[in-house]
Parts: sequence; C-alpha cells; structure tokens
Amino acid sequence: MAEYDRYLTADSRGDFKRRNSVLNALHLDGWLLALLVALIAYGFFVLFSASDGSQAALIRQARNFAIATVAMLVASQIRVDTYYRWAPLFYVAALLLLVAVPLFGVGAKGAQRWLSLGVIRFQPSELMKLAMPLMVASWFSRQGIPPRPRPLLGALLIIALPAGLIVIQPDLGTSLLVAASGLFVVFMAGVSWWYIAGAATLLLMSAWPAWLFVLKDYQKQRILTLLDPESDKLGAGWNIIQSKTAIGSGGWSGKGWLSGTQSHLDFLPESQTDFIIAVLAEELGLRGVVLLLLIYALIIWRGFAISVRAQTGFGRLLASSITLTFFVYVFVNMGMVAGILPVVGVPLPLVSAGGTSIVTLMLGFGVLMAVSAEKRVIRQ
Repeated sequence: MAEYDRYLTADSRGDFKRRNSVLNALHLDGWLLALLVALIAYGFFVLFSASDGSQAALIRQARNFAIATVAMLVASQIRVDTYYRWAPLFYVAALLLLVAVPLFGVGAKGAQRWLSLGVIRFQPSELMKLAMPLMVASWFSRQGIPPRPRPLLGALLIIALPAGLIVIQPDLGTSLLVAASGLFVVFMAGVSWWYIAGAATLLLMSAWPAWLFVLKDYQKQRILTLLDPESDKLGAGWNIIQSKTAIGSGGWSGKGWLSGTQSHLDFLPESQTDFIIAVLAEELGLRGVVLLLLIYALIIWRGFAISVRAQTGFGRLLASSITLTFFVYVFVNMGMVAGILPVVGVPLPLVSAGGTSIVTLMLGFGVLMAVSAEKRVIRQ
C-alpha cells in the first residue's frame, strides 16, 4: 500500500507539472486564473437572483465574459516590453476616443459617455482606466525613478488631460478612478512625501472653490444626501435608504437565495449593476459578503505578489497600479452602497452586469499575467 501511495503521489506531481507547463505556455498565472473563475462564478450566482432569474441577463453577461476572456488571453500573450513601447500610442488613441465622445457620442440618462459602432456601444473612459497606468508607468520608466520635478509635472499633465475630458461628459466618478490609476503609479514610483503632503494641502484648500464653481447641482446633492439621506426619503435619498435596509435585513445568514424582498419587490434600484452587493447581503447575509471579500482580497494579494516579483521597474509600476485600482473599484462600490461614500455609479468588479467595464478589467488582469509570465520566461 505504501508503494502504491508513493507511485500515486509521483503521478499526481507529474499531472500538476503538466498542468503548470500548459499554464506557462499560455502565459497564464494559475492562482490568479483560479481566483477570477471563482469570482465570476459567484457573480453569476448573485446576478441570477438580482435579475429575477432572467436568462437573457445571464446570456448577456456570459457573452460579455466570453469577449473579456478572449481579450485577457490576448493581453497575456503580449510581452511586457511591447506594452512599454506601445503605451504612448494606446494612450493617445484612448484620448482621441474621449475627444470624440462630445462630438459623436451617444447619450443616456442625461450623460453623453458612449460611442456607438453599430452593433456595439462602449465607453472610451473605461479604456482609459488601462491606458492611464500603462502611459504613466512608461513615462517614469523612460524619465527615471524616483521622479524628478519636471517629469513629475509631465505625469500630472498626462493624468489631468483625460480626467478633464471625462468630467465634462459628465462622469465625475469615472474621472476620479482614471486619475487614481495614474496617481497610484506616481505614488509607487517613489515620489517624495513632501509632494504628497503639498498635494493633499492643495486638495483641501480647493474643496470650497470646487463646491462653489466646479460641482454641478446633482453632484452637490449626492454629497448632501450622503450626509443626510433622510432629508429626501423618496427622492435623492431613496437609493441609499433601500440599500442600507437590504444590507441590514440580511443579518448573518441572509433571507435565502432568491428570497430577498428589497430587490424582488423592486424597492432596491439598479440591483443588477451598482447595488448588486445589497442583493447579496440581503439574501446570503454577512457570511456571503465575507466570502466575496475573501475572494477580492486574494486577487489583490496575488496582484501585489506579481508586482513584487516583476523583473522590470515598468512591470512593477504597472502591476501595482492595476492591483490598487482594482482595490479602489471594490472599495468605492461597497462604500457607496453602504452609505459611507457618495453614489457615483461604479459597478462591483466582475459581479455587476456590464460590458465595457468587464472587458477592461479582464484586459488589466491579462496584463498582470503578462508581467507574471515575464518572470517565468526569464528563469527558464
């Protein structure tokens, strides 16, 4: 029996090595891939309930993930030095698409954020979420790390141009996320803490002028609603009140899958997109949310592990920025639904129903896998 166990163990190890070699050949990170599959499967489970069992919603989401998976596989095959060389071109192309939005864009819900290509419609601002860290990481890799004052100003200009174009769509939430994806690269490049303190001071000093002259009325209303949602229970405060009710009523174990009252009786708005985690909390309770947070945490951990082991400064900056930006998406959506951040229309990554956002996120993970594969190729 011991001899049989020994041979079985050897065979199992051989199978593991063969599977690992296949993943290496495809430039796929096994841990990250497994975590993404788990997150996507969990997302389908939640979306089925949030959509009242709509097969059409699941088919649309499956189609989006099929396109996104192909995009991820393609992105993982591209060498990191290719990303380094082509980052400026990708950035300029995404910037031109943003310029085209106010000229040729398609409007919806009072905003003009989409471009239509006939059969498909997409948001160029989503593409900038990936183009931005690519460009800023490439910029600092060319100019030197840690950044000197002049390259730092250049990086801030690179960040400000697309952020400003997205603000006028108007889409303040996405603009802040795009800017954050670039600022994360600035931070990881080793910018002086004196610069960070100065920027924080300027931000605080500009808060009141921004309130008076920059923010639109509906954006001010979102902030006021955050502070006191009860002031307009049937209007601006409705979304937050209903999401808090759904989250609180779920307790530890939840009401049961497909048994949430807030979502299925149409009290909870945007239950398939921005507020889908409220559906999860109501039906599966805190333990369901904890499981989702665990998967997110492991994905973020893996992203940082890849960035630490990257072979080049460009790869480290890029991988860490993509990972931090993913964390911000999760934090902003959950904070928004829980009522600790203003409602800015940010979907829950790879769980909410969506199109362009899913493709962009999976493209980012494909780039992460390319950075991970760079390490394996060099060692071989």
